[in-house]
Amino acid sequence: MERLNLEGWLPIRVWQEAGQWQVDWCWFGDTPLHQPFFREAVEDALRLPFNQAFRRKTALSTLADWQVCSPGLAPSAFIFHASRCGSTLISQMLAQLDSHIVVSEPPPLDALLRSDLPAVERRAAIKGVLSAYGQRRLGSEQRLVIKLDAWNITELPVLHECFPETPWLFVYRDPLEIAVSHLRRPGMHMVPGMIGTSGLDDELPFDSREDYIARRVGRLLASGLAQCRAFGGLAVNYSELPQAMAGRLAEFFGLDELQREQVFAAVGQHAKQPSQVFVGDSDSKRREASVLLNERIQQWALEPYKALEKMRKI
Repeated sequence: MERLNLEGWLPIRVWQEAGQWQVDWCWFGDTPLHQPFFREAVEDALRLPFNQAFRRKTALSTLADWQVCSPGLAPSAFIFHASRCGSTLISQMLAQLDSHIVVSEPPPLDALLRSDLPAVERRAAIKGVLSAYGQRRLGSEQRLVIKLDAWNITELPVLHECFPETPWLFVYRDPLEIAVSHLRRPGMHMVPGMIGTSGLDDELPFDSREDYIARRVGRLLASGLAQCRAFGGLAVNYSELPQAMAGRLAEFFGLDELQREQVFAAVGQHAKQPSQVFVGDSDSKRREASVLLNERIQQWALEPYKALEKMRKI
């Protein structure tokens, strides 16, 4: 096989074109991924004159070929979450460390996890895309941490087949607070049909936004509970953050004493909006919740939440 030269390039899109799967690459050079979400890092990179003049598109098999030529770091941890519950805070704290590559919700991984590719081909592509993200572009990187999209909790078994030894955690919070956040500003998975088919789908009719969002939150929590039981994930409540990054989460991520101090440099910032100071909002969200939303959360989401709390406290 001819030696590939993809140093400094990262996959930013995986899609099907005329029946063939393709990979779109973007030049990052040695620029670290410090933004809250991978898509924001891509937007910044695409503004570079080089990326406006030169683009690379390859066959899906190039992911596996590049892994053979230049094996990247294997994932050291996966972060799953129920959305709007502190997972971005965790990933941004870890992104303070030069020793960590943190990739937050990369669309190519989501596309592969939810694809209809044959199992063998899909596993090879997933391993290849994470190997590409795990390239040592600075030279100091020792660990690769991947934060997935909220709905990917239903695809965890696929990822577990690829990386059975990689530890993972599931972050969640009081479902009423999650639901209020999505009523204020709905995520893609809280808008019917926006993300396409996912494991969160059901065929039950809904009578209001409150009903739909509460049901989706309930399915996220129920899926997280089921996967934690089946595959040994670590359940983490938003209420533990950020202090847990100096305790049990520091142990989970293998942080030494100096790294524990360094990650707290991000705590004074709002995780999704780094220019703003982070302020807890649990009380205001609970006050904002309507009677209808409270009723629907009780109906759809409270039971799996209580079960996760019981598991966490054992």
